[in-house]
Amino acid sequence: MLPQFVTFMRHGRGMLSSNVAEAGGFLKTRPTLERPDLQLHFCAAIVDDHNRHMHWGHGYSLHVCVLRPHSRGTVTLASADARVAPLIDPRFLSDARDLDLLVEGAKIARRILDAPSLALHGGKELYTRPGQSDAELRQTIAERADTIYHPVATCRMGGDARSVVDPQLRVRGVTGLRIVDASVMPTLIGGNTNSPTVMIGERAAELIAASRRQGAGLSAQAA
Repeated sequence: MLPQFVTFMRHGRGMLSSNVAEAGGFLKTRPTLERPDLQLHFCAAIVDDHNRHMHWGHGYSLHVCVLRPHSRGTVTLASADARVAPLIDPRFLSDARDLDLLVEGAKIARRILDAPSLALHGGKELYTRPGQSDAELRQTIAERADTIYHPVATCRMGGDARSVVDPQLRVRGVTGLRIVDASVMPTLIGGNTNSPTVMIGERAAELIAASRRQGAGLSAQAA
């Protein structure tokens, strides 16, 4: 590893210059779907439990993500004390449709990894095995599936009284407060949330600037 570190520091090249998640893709589990329902993340390393579980040796990973999960989690107050962390329950796979979709995704991932260009590198599956029944595959996925860091909708934006923020990102019932992050998305988008969240921030800046200009205009008119 030391030669790789030197190569990276001197030339910005080599293994350490990798972002690990080297490739990805969006796909449909059925051709009749209007839009993709799965996202793939190919990693040039054995990425297990978000790299908290390290493995000796070399390998690669292909992770499957449900783009629009039906399962819904909860965020509730743990105490009246604002310093106490809230209770967060993501309720992963609480809707059986998400588990069904991951089973199909795992089979697709296996077919990709079995392709000659990848199969020639050898290796074996960590926690699953070829020939597993659907029930066995479902059990493995249920035990090991986790987050891909795209939570949304805890402060849903909308025009109805039950929404947390209005279309101007203003918190209902609270003066002078806006929420500007992925939590205002009413539903999860079909992909990574980073760029849309940046766009939400840019739009919020425009809204705030416009409201200040309008306030200045009203003050000048009143004067």
